[in-house]
Amino acid sequence: MKIIEPVRNFYGRFERPISSFSLIAGFVFDALTLHRADTLFENLWILGHLILIGVFICLIHIHKGKEGDETDPSKAHFWYVNILQFIFGGTLSAYLVLYFRSADIFVAWPFIAILVLAFIANESLKRHYIRLSFQISLFFLSIYAFTIFLLPVVLHKIGTGVFLISGFVSLVTIVLFIITLFYFIKDRNLRAKYTSEKLTFVLIAGIFILVNLLYFTNLIPPIPLSLKDAGVYHSIERNGKGDYAVTYEDHGWKRYFEFFPNYTQSPGKPVYVFSAIFSPEALNLNVVHEWQYLDTTQTRWVTEGIVSLPVVGGRDGGFRTYSMRYNLAEGKWRVKIKTKEGLNIGHVRFNVVNASEEVLLTEEVK
Repeated sequence: MKIIEPVRNFYGRFERPISSFSLIAGFVFDALTLHRADTLFENLWILGHLILIGVFICLIHIHKGKEGDETDPSKAHFWYVNILQFIFGGTLSAYLVLYFRSADIFVAWPFIAILVLAFIANESLKRHYIRLSFQISLFFLSIYAFTIFLLPVVLHKIGTGVFLISGFVSLVTIVLFIITLFYFIKDRNLRAKYTSEKLTFVLIAGIFILVNLLYFTNLIPPIPLSLKDAGVYHSIERNGKGDYAVTYEDHGWKRYFEFFPNYTQSPGKPVYVFSAIFSPEALNLNVVHEWQYLDTTQTRWVTEGIVSLPVVGGRDGGFRTYSMRYNLAEGKWRVKIKTKEGLNIGHVRFNVVNASEEVLLTEEVK
């Protein structure tokens, strides 16, 4: 067809800006459409990406083109490499959206940073796409990130045991894929040229060890759980509709720049910390509010109290609950919202000051 050649030449000429624009547009699309890690659409969307990644890795290496075909728009190999890069970008952008929404960024930033670096590497290191070791290591990271949040949804459980199973499933999946791929790549010289079995093993083992290290140091978000809303309030009352009426000090635009916003404590009145935690349907669990204050004499956080609270899965806006304490000491406080295994879902931070006059409060319904 006459229209194909001009389109092909145009893409070959402007490949870099088109690729960058596509990845950015894909990220925006994911941010607008992906909301919950437990819905069928989200999981089928990512699973479809993973299947296509496997297919195009096979196409690239089973039907290996000549040297330089990956830069020639007239060759099928060029399109296989570009499509693979695009699909990897879509997969990693979906993970960034889902994991970022589940993370307390001040705690889980190392794992988020790994996904960001993988996303950047996918765009910047295209020349490495002809190397099977690079493709398989990125594929393994994609599979691992998927099983980490898929298995809790399927098993209706979350915790160390489920995480370890996700790692095992990911390893078995990538090993079976490699065995299948190598079976079809009959030319051993060609296989050795574009991959190093030792390097592939080292990369997979490195990713596996790093992800486990981050998990056991509590630096991976407890996806599919996510903190939909949280804050410190002067009062919380449940109304006739089942919603919560809360009162708080409105700091206006300053609240966006205050890491520890002031909370003016009235004598004899409780301090409330509210949280709305999303959990997939049928994944019911207990979480804790761990109240801590900053001991300035020893420069360390001291736990003042731990409150266990139930969370029922399925509500889109998160299951709402709260804890309260009386007579807090002046100074910096934080309430760590965690699973019973100690995984951080989020924090509420505030600075307690004793009231010297009546506090002006704003009411809101949650």
